[in-house]
Amino acid sequence: MTKRPAPFATHLISGYGGCPISVAEYGTPDGPPILFVHGWSQAHLSFARQFTSPALAGFRMVGFDLRGHGASGKPTDPEAYAGSAPWGGDIAAVIEALSLSRPLLLGWSMGGKALCDYLALHGDAALSGTAMIGTGPTSGKYIPPEARELRMADPDVLAKGMLSEVLAENLSATEAFLHACFHQQPAAEDFAAMMGFNMMCPPEIRGQTRQRHADYRPAARATQHPCLVVWGAHERVMPKPIFDECADEFAHAEAHVFEHSGHAPFWEEPERFNALLAAFATRLFGGAST
Repeated sequence: MTKRPAPFATHLISGYGGCPISVAEYGTPDGPPILFVHGWSQAHLSFARQFTSPALAGFRMVGFDLRGHGASGKPTDPEAYAGSAPWGGDIAAVIEALSLSRPLLLGWSMGGKALCDYLALHGDAALSGTAMIGTGPTSGKYIPPEARELRMADPDVLAKGMLSEVLAENLSATEAFLHACFHQQPAAEDFAAMMGFNMMCPPEIRGQTRQRHADYRPAARATQHPCLVVWGAHERVMPKPIFDECADEFAHAEAHVFEHSGHAPFWEEPERFNALLAAFATRLFGGAST
């Protein structure tokens, strides 16, 4: 079982439109900042293996629960999830509230779309760099056609039951979706924790947050700082055409394939991932983490 991370600080800040955003900080308070953005139906604890990593302990690691997820506010108005303003606005609010100086912004899966929402609104001038993990610069109808075909053929990835109000159906679909996220499956205790925080995202909000159509390629091309692009060779949720597009569209991309991972390389191959992220971040911050 993975060690549960212990934050050195927690916050409840006001995000876009006043939505309460739950934030936790790990690592070293005065270290170079890395801001982690989790995926659809998940929570910031998806990154437990980073928050407890000795390789990353010298950084100020900030995780927050996206609106509608985890311990953050769950507005019911569909407008609270529409367009780039809510998602990019929440990231900007976390950066401002915690006075994060030129953070490395990391997004996994749908968190990468939120990262791109931030870029579409603000660019990357206030960042040191970005990291796109199992994600890409398009969503919905804009993703590469080959990727759409693969996703549509995988019912566990489509996870239609996760939008159901029928609890048994919802639980079954959530369990199948989580298994689809991993090539190397989590231990039973870790999988149980993941099920717990996934079920904190209500079915209605799951639907509102997944059905988005956006083309962030212009924002990716306009970036001025390096982008770490990571993809698992056994990926089902974000097939390879999405990875290829991400590596091609970000102006200063550094692409890596994790041969023994699925959708969550940071969990499945944590030692390699943490070493890679630490080295990338150290270069960005000029060696200030050690």
